[in-house]
Amino acid sequence: MEFGVGYFPTHDAVRPGELARRVEERGQDALFFAEHTHIPASRESPWGGGPQLPRKYWHTYDLFVALTDAAAATRRLRIGSGVCLVVERDPITTAKEVASVDHLSGGRLEFGVGAGWNREEMANHGTDPRTRMRLLAERIRAMQAIWTEDEASFSGEFVTFDRIWSWPKPAQKPWPPVLVGGDGPTVFDRVLAWGDGWFPNYNDRDLLPRIAELRARADRPVPVQVIGVPPDAKVLEQLEAAGVHRATAWLPSGPWSVVEATLEKWERAIGEFTRR
Repeated sequence: MEFGVGYFPTHDAVRPGELARRVEERGQDALFFAEHTHIPASRESPWGGGPQLPRKYWHTYDLFVALTDAAAATRRLRIGSGVCLVVERDPITTAKEVASVDHLSGGRLEFGVGAGWNREEMANHGTDPRTRMRLLAERIRAMQAIWTEDEASFSGEFVTFDRIWSWPKPAQKPWPPVLVGGDGPTVFDRVLAWGDGWFPNYNDRDLLPRIAELRARADRPVPVQVIGVPPDAKVLEQLEAAGVHRATAWLPSGPWSVVEATLEKWERAIGEFTRR
């Protein structure tokens, strides 16, 4: 099993490239960045983590700027989105950004995707929350066409374009792994229809049996990565036994002294797990 960390790359904390360099030096396999283009000040949509939304949610760098900084600072580390809010992005532009980062990094990008939880945020981008999952699916399929076709075309309910040229193509073939975030009742439909893996949060109480359910439904290998994993060797043992490909823990946004303390807890849990 591999190990990684997730991070909200805020402008007032350890810079994305600096963090990437440090976690690569310390042996982590992957680094994922969160994304929010903004947070509506109305704060109508409830946050699942509690009554008070942390300020890091509206202080992050642009996702692909942060990923580029991380790619330039490293040579081995896998870098990824955890997750990219595709329903808030133009698919042609996003396809170009994904391909560019993957090309520049030598094929190290992992494309975690989702629809998000903040309905006002997506509405500000012109997205109807009621149809966001259909929109997500179409935009992903449209990007996959752009990544693989010399003259890409797409015709759908939400996305339509005819015969476009777009380079570079991703370094990874056919495209960077598309990791489907979320843990709702229909998430496996999305994973199996157009995803390359499942990317759930650890806080799903039914996570382990649902991993087994996914394996039973799939007619192909479907890697599972879990984010938000606590620094606990027993939890890591459970995830490994369930066949999880990579366990990822969140790091706090802040100065290196704050980040390092949490990273060291994660490293100790990994060390205890690997010694068993």
